[in-house]
Amino acid sequence: MNFYPFDIVMLPLQVIILLFTIYYFCIGFCGMWRRRESKILTPKSTFAVIVAAHNEQAVIGQLLENLKALDYPKELYDVYVIADNCNPDDKTAEIAAAAGALVQVRTHPTKKSKGYAMEWMFERLFKMEKKYDAIVVFDADNLVHPRFLLEMNNRLLKGDQIIQGYLDAKNPYDTWVAGTFAIAFWVIDHISHLAKTNIGLSAVLGGTGMCIRTEVLERHGWRATCLTEDMEFTMKSLAEGIKTTWAHDAIVYDEKPLTFMQSWRQRKRWAQGQFDVAHRFIPKMIKEGFRRRDIRIWDGCLYLLQPHFLMISTIFIIISYVQLAFPPFYTNVYTLVPSQLMTIIMLGQYILPMIILLKIQVKWKAWFYMLLYPVFIYSWIPIIFLGFIHRNEHEWAHTQHTRSMSMNDIMGNVKNTKDLQ
Repeated sequence: MNFYPFDIVMLPLQVIILLFTIYYFCIGFCGMWRRRESKILTPKSTFAVIVAAHNEQAVIGQLLENLKALDYPKELYDVYVIADNCNPDDKTAEIAAAAGALVQVRTHPTKKSKGYAMEWMFERLFKMEKKYDAIVVFDADNLVHPRFLLEMNNRLLKGDQIIQGYLDAKNPYDTWVAGTFAIAFWVIDHISHLAKTNIGLSAVLGGTGMCIRTEVLERHGWRATCLTEDMEFTMKSLAEGIKTTWAHDAIVYDEKPLTFMQSWRQRKRWAQGQFDVAHRFIPKMIKEGFRRRDIRIWDGCLYLLQPHFLMISTIFIIISYVQLAFPPFYTNVYTLVPSQLMTIIMLGQYILPMIILLKIQVKWKAWFYMLLYPVFIYSWIPIIFLGFIHRNEHEWAHTQHTRSMSMNDIMGNVKNTKDLQ
């Protein structure tokens, strides 16, 4: 093999891309099945259900009606709504109080993110006379499967401390943007969260549908106030030896963006937050991984590095096109890898999502959106670079929610939904 001067840059890039791709392909394959589980169906755990709401008068009422009807003893859970920095003309607090929620009004001139609101609420809960076994967090635009708390009770009684529920879509057929967003969540639910749970690694909190044992919060504190507070708390806890587990049957239906610009702004915030968390936590997590000899912590580092991996891959592809004009430019390490392996990996990127759509039996419209799915995926490239550039900016960009739906609407909107199988 001949080596060229630019190999000093290109060979390491190729090796990183190859190893990263193989690693995540192998993990993704592990999400094609579920382990059998004997569930504890006796309700015992008590829950403080918290809904952080900023100007959510359009959707908060439907969620609270939904939460009243959960298949769980009413005396074992209370619903708290944080009316957080709402506009004077917003009726979130009034609607929540009329629906029977315990409303907590919060106003702060600078600390306006969801992370700050949750930290404020947790501190108030700890000082209350009534105590709860766990805290569950939802967004105001959500709807919740009736068995959600029953499933979380099962995980808590089995000793889990931080638990993430299945992130489904409330409106997967509204627009192509909502549809491709929903496909992305369905895929991640299986090839990341479920897959890692199957092989003993840690899932990642998703901001809603998450359950945290109260004693963990009291002992370790929340202290997660960046743009992606869920990821920050996941990695902070993982560095302390507490993994996040996955409750596949605890389903929360989340409103997906209707327009491309809504999607763009939301994902840019996620990218900014992930770069921020990565740069602050990876050094500590690498050290803790060695100290605890815990591969789950190192896997958490790789999860945080996913945006960096996309940037590296993009740069590599651009340089590869340059090589077409000026060969020879660098050594192609992929010639050393069996072509059959590379073919399987490349096809797997499209086959695994299709298997998942078949498993959850989506409507035909989702298959049409699958044709547009590459647009959603490749639009991450500029978003990631912008997220990196603005990683030190922490101004919260609120996503406006307007899709008012009930659980009956969802059951009529979804053909043979996952939870009905």
